[in-house]
Amino acid sequence: MSNNVMVIEHPLIQHKISLLRDKMTGAKEFRELVSETAMLMCYEVTRDLPLKEVEIATPLAMAKTKIISGRKLAFIPILRAGQGMIEGVTALVPAAKIGHIGTFREPNTNESILYYCKLPEDISERDAIIVDPMLATGASLCVAIDELKKKNAKSIKFMCIIASPEGIENVTRKHPDVEIYCGVIDDYLDENKYIVPGLGDAGDRMFGTK
Repeated sequence: MSNNVMVIEHPLIQHKISLLRDKMTGAKEFRELVSETAMLMCYEVTRDLPLKEVEIATPLAMAKTKIISGRKLAFIPILRAGQGMIEGVTALVPAAKIGHIGTFREPNTNESILYYCKLPEDISERDAIIVDPMLATGASLCVAIDELKKKNAKSIKFMCIIASPEGIENVTRKHPDVEIYCGVIDDYLDENKYIVPGLGDAGDRMFGTK
C-alpha cells in the first residue's frame, strides 16, 4: 500500500463506523454519526499544521504559547454525501472556506462526469481537503482532484470514512501526491460498484432517499 494512505484506527472512530454500518441506524442518527466521525478524523488530517510561538497575557502572567501559523484551509465536499461531513470538520476549523464539487456516474460507461464545481476564489492560496464518506471506484475523487489541480490548490488531501482497495489503487496510481485518510479499508467492490461490507449508499442513508 502507498505510504500516502493512512488508516485512522482510533477506538472512537471505529466504534462510530460500526454504528454507521448497522442497517437499523436511521437517517437522523446516521447524519450525526457521519458528522461526529468526520470531526474526529479531522484531528489526524490536520496534524501537520504548522505552529508559531506567540506571547499572550494570561490573568496571571505573560506566556509563550503556540497558534496555527497562517495556514489557509479549504474543505471540498463531493456532493451530495460529502456535505454531511462539513459540519464536523468546520467545528474544528471554523475559518476554513468551503467549495463544492458534484459528479454523476454515466450509466453506459461508468465514467464520473463533472456537473458542478464552485471553489473559493483564493483556492491557489489554500490547502484543500476533499471529503466524502466513501471511496468506492475513486472516479469521482479523481475528477475532484483534477479540478483542484487545474485551479492550483497549494496541496490536496482526501478524507473518507470507508475505502475500497480498488478505489485506493485507482487514486494512488493517478495521483500519487495526494494523501488519503480513511477510517477503514473494506474487502472489495461488488458488481454494482458498492463497497462490501460497506454501509450501503451513504447519500440515501443520510438523506432518507432511495
